[in-house]
Amino acid sequence: MHFVDARGILSAKNGINIYRGCTHGCIYCDSRSVCYQMKHDFEDVEVKQNAPQLLEDRLRRKRERCMIGTGAMSDPYMHCEEKLLLTRRCLEIIERYGFGAAIQTKSDRILRDLPLLKKINQNAKCVVQMTLTTADEALCRILEPRVSTTKERYRALKIFQENGIPTVVWLTPLLPFINDTEENLRGILEYCFDAGVKGIICFGIGVTLREGDREYFYAALDRHFPGMKKRYQQKYGNAYEVISDNNKALMRIFHDACEKHGVMHDPDEIFRYLHEFPNDISDEQLSLF
Repeated sequence: MHFVDARGILSAKNGINIYRGCTHGCIYCDSRSVCYQMKHDFEDVEVKQNAPQLLEDRLRRKRERCMIGTGAMSDPYMHCEEKLLLTRRCLEIIERYGFGAAIQTKSDRILRDLPLLKKINQNAKCVVQMTLTTADEALCRILEPRVSTTKERYRALKIFQENGIPTVVWLTPLLPFINDTEENLRGILEYCFDAGVKGIICFGIGVTLREGDREYFYAALDRHFPGMKKRYQQKYGNAYEVISDNNKALMRIFHDACEKHGVMHDPDEIFRYLHEFPNDISDEQLSLF
């Protein structure tokens, strides 16, 4: 990893990315794509060492409180966070100024900050988002080799449920010919429903592939699924959207199951929920904490 002093930290949509790059090694990661113009190796994580100072400066000057998102491009709880604690320091600032947090991660390292996340949720709002792609632990180790397994993430979701922190699951990607099966989908949904998730985001059964991401993905297919790259190339060519033949049937199961369990499953509705800051939080209430 290498360290930089960033010029800014908060996006126009109130998102922050403390790190750039990742060490989790997920074989399908879109953040590897050339279009994001990363000028360093993806595993050579760029650390915005002044992120807490930049964030505090911005939040101090904000006229209205809102939800602060993190994890959209790079996981805020990758390996280096154990020692650097930059995500934790940013969350402490978010809590201190009475803002909300919407955090996206694949790592159960987030449990380290459970007391802090509970404070944010008590004073404003905190939503934890986790990606689940396969109910098969052995397959998970191939698709997402250096991150918490599906069962570990499920256990984390259960802990958040027990502590009153709402959760959202990203059910993506389900890879054609690999994990795009009814058995896998129902296994993931069983985890979600048992953990009491608030919503599940699924745009469809498949994966997106772009330059940079595609080459890394195909190299992983060659290592772990001999002959699979050829099947992808023959069926999809260089398409960006790689849609499973099982998409319609599995999406019907997905929507029906979510309706049955009262779980949000419309992406627009979930995104509104993630960005919605509670309007009944007053300055007087915040001053009590």
